[in-house]
Amino acid sequence: MAKKILIIEDEEILLDLLKDKLEDFGYEVYSAKDGEEGLKAIRDIVPDLILLDIIMPKMSGFEVMEAMQKDPSIKDIPVIIISNSGQPVELDKAKQLGAKDWLIKTEFDPAEVIQKVKAILGEPE
Repeated sequence: MAKKILIIEDEEILLDLLKDKLEDFGYEVYSAKDGEEGLKAIRDIVPDLILLDIIMPKMSGFEVMEAMQKDPSIKDIPVIIISNSGQPVELDKAKQLGAKDWLIKTEFDPAEVIQKVKAILGEPE
């Protein structure tokens, strides 16, 4: 059975690019365009992995992760942060909230996304 990945990202172009790339590798991909919609989707779908933007409308990625930490049914789902800046203070906060890895939008490489996803899901490259 295909692993389920949820992408929570408000930039349509990046969202579509990630979705297409992950689907090419056989993942079942879901998407949400803001933090509120994303948190609801996490609870409904219970994905195997989440790609989560930090700066979004309604609810930030940090707020989504804080809400996840308070819910035992979803708190252990691995998260890869999608960051605009990659500032150390931002990445440290994400790690404290349980993020397993991150992607920097300005250095975005679709091959790197697949590599990180496979590593976190424990799949061979």
